[in-house]
Amino acid sequence: MKTSYEAATSWLAQGQLSTGNLQGWITNNIVPLILLAIAVILLWIGGKGDNAGVARRSVGLIVGLIALGIAVSGSGPAVGQAMANLLTG
Repeated sequence: MKTSYEAATSWLAQGQLSTGNLQGWITNNIVPLILLAIAVILLWIGGKGDNAGVARRSVGLIVGLIALGIAVSGSGPAVGQAMANLLTG
């Protein structure tokens, strides 16, 4: 009978370790919480009458969401190639 250390070592040696589950958990749980917090903050700022401040922060938020979407979807190389094609033709 194997000890837990031997079982863990054998399991790790087989190369079955990945971060897929952690990435999925972050995508499904942490990202929506962050977006909810940002929405509440923007509503709070807008309630004080600072509409220009909300607009300024919203533009930054949209850029951040685009970057997050590219990172999570794994389409970074395709986006980079498309941007390079805009410059080189």
